[in-house]
Amino acid sequence: MIRNTIFLCFVLSLSLVTAAQNERTSLNFNKGWKFILDSTHQYNEPAVNDAGWRTLDLPHDWSIELPFDSASPTGNGGGALRGGTGWYRKTFTIPPAYKGENIFIHFDGVYQNSEVWINGHSLGARPNGYISFRYDLTPYIKYGAEKNMIAVKVDNQKQPNSRWYSGSGIYRDVRLEKTGVVHVDNWGTFVTTPTVTKEYALVTLRTTIVQPFGHFTDYGATINTKIYDAAGKLVGQSSMHVAMGDIRTIPQTIKINKPQLWSVDQPYLYKAVSEIKSKNFVFDTYETPFGIRYFNFDKDKGFSLNGKPLKILGVCNHHDLGALGTAFNIRAAERQLELLKAMGCNGIRTSHNPPAPQLLDLCDKMGFIVIDEAFDMWAKSKNKYDYHLAWKDWHVKDLQDQILRDRNHPSVFMWSVGNEIGEQYKDKNGDTSGRVIARELVSIIKALDTSRPIITANNETGINNNIILSGAFELIGYNYHHEDWAPFQQRWPGKGLVVTESTSALQTRGHYDLVNSDTIRRWPKRWDLPFKNPTGGYTVSAYDHVSAPWGSTHEESIRELLRSDVVSGMYIWTGFDYIGEPTPYPWPARSSYFGIIDLAGFPKDVYYLYQSVFTNTPVLHLYPHWNWQSGDTVDVVSYYNNADEVELFLNGKSMGTMNKKEGDLHVKWRLPFTAGTLKAVSKKSGKIVLSKEV
Repeated sequence: MIRNTIFLCFVLSLSLVTAAQNERTSLNFNKGWKFILDSTHQYNEPAVNDAGWRTLDLPHDWSIELPFDSASPTGNGGGALRGGTGWYRKTFTIPPAYKGENIFIHFDGVYQNSEVWINGHSLGARPNGYISFRYDLTPYIKYGAEKNMIAVKVDNQKQPNSRWYSGSGIYRDVRLEKTGVVHVDNWGTFVTTPTVTKEYALVTLRTTIVQPFGHFTDYGATINTKIYDAAGKLVGQSSMHVAMGDIRTIPQTIKINKPQLWSVDQPYLYKAVSEIKSKNFVFDTYETPFGIRYFNFDKDKGFSLNGKPLKILGVCNHHDLGALGTAFNIRAAERQLELLKAMGCNGIRTSHNPPAPQLLDLCDKMGFIVIDEAFDMWAKSKNKYDYHLAWKDWHVKDLQDQILRDRNHPSVFMWSVGNEIGEQYKDKNGDTSGRVIARELVSIIKALDTSRPIITANNETGINNNIILSGAFELIGYNYHHEDWAPFQQRWPGKGLVVTESTSALQTRGHYDLVNSDTIRRWPKRWDLPFKNPTGGYTVSAYDHVSAPWGSTHEESIRELLRSDVVSGMYIWTGFDYIGEPTPYPWPARSSYFGIIDLAGFPKDVYYLYQSVFTNTPVLHLYPHWNWQSGDTVDVVSYYNNADEVELFLNGKSMGTMNKKEGDLHVKWRLPFTAGTLKAVSKKSGKIVLSKEV
């Protein structure tokens, strides 16, 4: 996200009296909204009496506040939580000194079908529930003591429109922004680093300036851009003349000596500050954080970052935050990323939509390789009321806005223009529209950014995939089909491979199914035979032996990732459990089982598998629990690293020492249950590394 110079919070109404004229001012607009859930009336006119409405602060998701409902038209795929139509209203004032300035309102995301009014005037509508957008309030603003009224209608009534829990409402941040008449345009800078060496980096900026004719003197103006390092030290600058004209894009190149490179381990950030000035008058100041790095997706050797080979171990995540719903909370998102980072994860796929811009800020700061995804469908539907209805009129604008908003983030390494798109396949009439659409989407992105590869996430990996056959993509995304990873080059010669979605294993944290007869054991266990618990819900064994038929267990995916040089990396489905899509289980199941971490942020056992393989953190994890019945035979599993072997003790008696043979990712004992204490001890060169008790 491009950050602006001042950020203030409000409790009741807005007042801009402290800001100097022509100074860019961005103000938190989340506080003190009125809200009502009502699909039968219109509330866009200023005279509406909203005194009896609920007062709340944004971000807000009204669906998470409703009861789970087996009759909800969203289905349990949508979390069994209803949508509806909600209205938001807010009043504010603008000081008279701001006449002649520009006033904008920014929405980071509204789900979905939103329309916005200011003082009864419609500003426009956006059907996409995930895209960020802004409106110009200037022509309709009242100044001084007169109050202005913003009204927002959010229509999430028609269901189903999502394959997972979407939430409802103004569920991301809102900002009010004041600029001078001459200013940097919305998302108006673009930073690239086309040349990077140990000695220097060339930083190229393109800044789009809005400047109506007649506002400058005949001299015009200058744009002065300074780059500061993370410590605030000036490390480079450039000054360019700006001639008169409505909109100008100004190129600048700045050399930085001995650059600090952005990486997943040291995500170093710089800041560019651009100032538009005419003689001694400053029209605008605009800040753009960025990072310096270079990377490559090699068709034979996989991914490298700053010249060093790196396997991407990523996860896919939906946008809900468990019990918080979809209302964005920066600390909750940060906590998720902290847990994933500690696991060894270094990548995030924003499945299957543009994320909150603050999530990308966090990924910039914490070091994640992001696939920034745009669409879950194109013109062909997956649900009756999904985005396919808006595709024809909106896909160009929505994609352009996503690229403009996100292209300065160093964490964004790939654009994905679609997930498991229906146009992959030829229909009975031989439809090949997927090829045409694919080429169009790639051309839209390349007009705005040529610094990153573009992909789609394909669950059809065969030779008749229309999207791949379009020829528009140098980097191919596979969803699952791990048997096709190693021979990828034989099928798609000259292309690079990233596994955009893998695994789809299922576990319930802390629940273990025992199979006490070796003659009837299934490994892996069938995914459609869950344990139905006494309360009527469903649980899945936390042993790593249950996966969807299109996927694989966690261990199978890890082995294939590590043995296949051609695979740049994989994004596991999923990092966290999420509301909705409780595949394949019926009501009362209403959340997924796919996560490595559960809805509340507690790791499942396989979390420690990844930590033992992909980090240097000393790991010794022992499971399951040790509360069974007499006569039970129990598989006891341990994940470990930084050790040669693990010895298991039951009530002080050794049950034997195990070590991982080549290709093993765990050790296992099979024991008859005896009440007491299990203790595992890991050793390296005969010395104890760690010990754990259950």
